[in-house]
Amino acid sequence: MRRSGRRRTARKEPHPFSRLDAHVHLWELARRGQPWIDPAGMPELARDFGLVDLRAALASADVDAALLVQVLNDPAETDDYLWLARDPALLGVVGWVDLIADSVEADLIALQSHPSGSRLVGIRHQALAESDPAGWLCAAGDRAGFRALARSGLAFDLMLRPEHLATARQVAARHDGVQFVLDHAGKAPVAAGWGSPVARDWARAVSRLAELPHVVAKLSGLTTMADPTGWTVADLAPVVEHLLAAFGPERLLYGSDWPVSLRAGTYRRTVGAVGELLAGLSPSEQAAVLGGTARRVYRLDEPTAPKRYAARPATPSR
Repeated sequence: MRRSGRRRTARKEPHPFSRLDAHVHLWELARRGQPWIDPAGMPELARDFGLVDLRAALASADVDAALLVQVLNDPAETDDYLWLARDPALLGVVGWVDLIADSVEADLIALQSHPSGSRLVGIRHQALAESDPAGWLCAAGDRAGFRALARSGLAFDLMLRPEHLATARQVAARHDGVQFVLDHAGKAPVAAGWGSPVARDWARAVSRLAELPHVVAKLSGLTTMADPTGWTVADLAPVVEHLLAAFGPERLLYGSDWPVSLRAGTYRRTVGAVGELLAGLSPSEQAAVLGGTARRVYRLDEPTAPKRYAARPATPSR
């Protein structure tokens, strides 16, 4: 039999466990602007990113699905995201609601009653868009927002810088019924270098926050907090090692922060770097960070998302 001259390519082996990216964003600039994007300084981000782009990114790195995380403190964006989350590439949405509004409980009920409300798995507030992020967090902690979140069963993603982590610990300690998720490892100061004073301060604050068992952390956004054009895996290693020591693999979850991560390289490179950093863990520990922790924290394996409010009768209008 005559052999074909074509070279046979090796078949790609499937990954031994499901991999989940717990932090991606989508936007359509003509529909909803992103005022934080500077086209001159962030040319990679100054375009639309939709489901087609996301599916291509996930496929490039053998990642199975993702969680869609809010960008704007805008209920219309969350509504858009919930409709988009019907796509199988998305397992859930971390949306937005005003946690210091008097209507917060009714607003959460409305979101979980959305036609795609079962896809809502968490809430986030862009506290860094506030003039006083720590003050906003304290206000949310003093009012009904976090109590309403605890009743809803939804997680809360913390978006803060290192100087706010002590406040985050104080607030989280008072609300142990809420699952808190520290996004981007609390903006770890990777570029400053591991021996720098700011890195030492961050490490102490993160360790204190990790003492609370209802707080977990995302390995997300690390490459853009390093030197975006010159980072190496070695630059990220001390931060990841500290997070593993503080939280353990069962309380860490991977997120790319795509497409923001494109400022520091391709999606495949970002995922590959995390794979290198976790190579010393056991297969079960790697599976936790790369999917298992996110599934547990956001309750993704439940038949429906945590809709504890759904069984409540509607309050009659007056």
